[in-house]
This record gives sequence, structure tokens and C-alpha cells, in this order.
Amino acid sequence: MSVFTEELKSGKAVLRFDVVGGPERTGIAEDMSFLNYRLGTVEVSHEVTKAKPDIIWNYDEPKKAIRYVDHQLILDSFWEEGELNKIMVSMLANEMDKCGMHPFHSSSVVYKGHGILLVGGENNHGKSMTQLEACKRGAQVFSTETTVMDDETGIALYGSKNIYVRKRAKGTERSDLANQDEGVKMFFGDEPTMEMRDEPIQMDLAIMPCIDGWFKTEVKQMGQFEAAYQSYHSMMNFFGMNQLLSGGDGLVMPIIDEEDRRQARGAFCAKYAAGRPYFMVRAKTPQLVLDEIDKLMEQLGMN
Repeated sequence: MSVFTEELKSGKAVLRFDVVGGPERTGIAEDMSFLNYRLGTVEVSHEVTKAKPDIIWNYDEPKKAIRYVDHQLILDSFWEEGELNKIMVSMLANEMDKCGMHPFHSSSVVYKGHGILLVGGENNHGKSMTQLEACKRGAQVFSTETTVMDDETGIALYGSKNIYVRKRAKGTERSDLANQDEGVKMFFGDEPTMEMRDEPIQMDLAIMPCIDGWFKTEVKQMGQFEAAYQSYHSMMNFFGMNQLLSGGDGLVMPIIDEEDRRQARGAFCAKYAAGRPYFMVRAKTPQLVLDEIDKLMEQLGMN
């Protein structure tokens, strides 16, 4: 029986994916935009460097199934590309975590010479629009959906550069997400020019933006628990614990995490949250959010 092997790489992390049987193929995912959006940068290679596959897809099995056994994810039968995208994101994020790289669900900019992390946290209320407003004021984009942090230093190593996904593969469709182009049009008219920054940088300030047309402007500094809590949500976003992978079959993402790494991740998270000021900024528009960030940077001597 034929076996097709592909490796996905992000930074130092490598994920080997073997497809057993099925039709002849040249790749596992036709469109890599979702993986790059979620994990910063993902490279595909057909040169095998790992002795053991991390994912095995038994394509010709009659019944659709998923399980995690002895550090391998096993798939049976046919899976849509969008479903595979979610699985690959979680499994590659797992490999990144093992290599000491932590993906955060966040945007980030370099603004007035300082790295600013826009935390997604428990909710997702305006990090992309805040980032676009920062670009209008001269900021560079470091990451748009995911920022990858180094475990030892806390430095932001790299990040995604697509500000949103314009095309979702079958299996990742989302009717609850508003059209992002409409949001840009509402707040900005034309999309601001985005200059990219690739060199690693320390994030000096963390902001959790909350944008809603009814909100009164409010700024609150987070305590240690809340800063770590929101950061941990941002980190655990990638492990698929809340993911229903296949609605018709009721198949969920298996638990791929491990207790010792959960504890180590929590320790990193607490250290990271203690290493920089965290603020929640609530306002009606991204312009008002940036006005408050400007004030905070002046107060903190970040001019």
C-alpha cells in the first residue's frame, strides 16, 4: 500500500504526516494560508527527517475516527481539508511547545520603537482593528493572529503576517465571524498601509483591546492573576481542546497535551505576565483605543 509523507516545519519544530493509501497526491493541504495564519510561518518539505510519523492517516479505512496513541495521532477514513487544517495546527503547535516555542493567540506591532502585544485572551474583541489603527500612526506589523514566544527569554521570535483569512477550507467555515472587510471599511475607509517587521523583539507592553460601539472608554491595569489568566488562554488556544473537528460525526480533537508540559507552560506564562505591564483598554473605536495606548506609553516613559 502506498504511503505519502510530508513534513511541516515552523521554526525548530517539525511535524511528520504520513498518508496511507488513498488517491495519488502531491500535498496534504491544497492551501497553506490557514496554517500560516494560525502558526506564523509553516514550510512544507517532502524530505523526511523524523524516523516516526506524528500523524498517520489511514485513508482507506471505512469508518471515520480519530485517536491519540503513544504520541501519534491516528486518523481513519476521509477527512475534509478544513478538518485536517485544525488537526495540523494543534499537532504542530504541540511540537513547537516541545521545542520551547509558545504560540500566543495575539497580534503585535512595533510602535514608537517598542513591541506591543495585543492579546486575544479569553475573548477576541478588536486586536486586528487596533493593529490597523497603530499602522495608521506609523507602527510596523510583527504578527497578525499568532505571536511565537521563546520559552527562555520571552522574546517574540516571529509571527503570522496575514491579517485575516479570506478563504476558509471546507470544515473551517464560520458564520459567526463578521466580514472583516466591512469592519475595516467602517473604521478606516480604505485599509491602512501595513509595513512588516521580521526581526525578533521583546514585547514591552501587553494590551487586551475591547472594542464595541456601546463601550465607554475605560483603562484598567491587570493584576498578576488576570494577566497570566488571559495569557494562558492565548497559549492554550492552539491545543484544540475546544475543537469539534467533524460536526456530522461528533468527533473532537483528542487530548494531546501532557501534565508536565502544562505545568511548565503555566510557569512560563506567570513569568511572562510578570515581565511587562498588562492593560485592558475598552472603547467604542480602535482610534480611541490607540489614544489610550499613546497615553499609557507616555506615562510609562515609552516615547
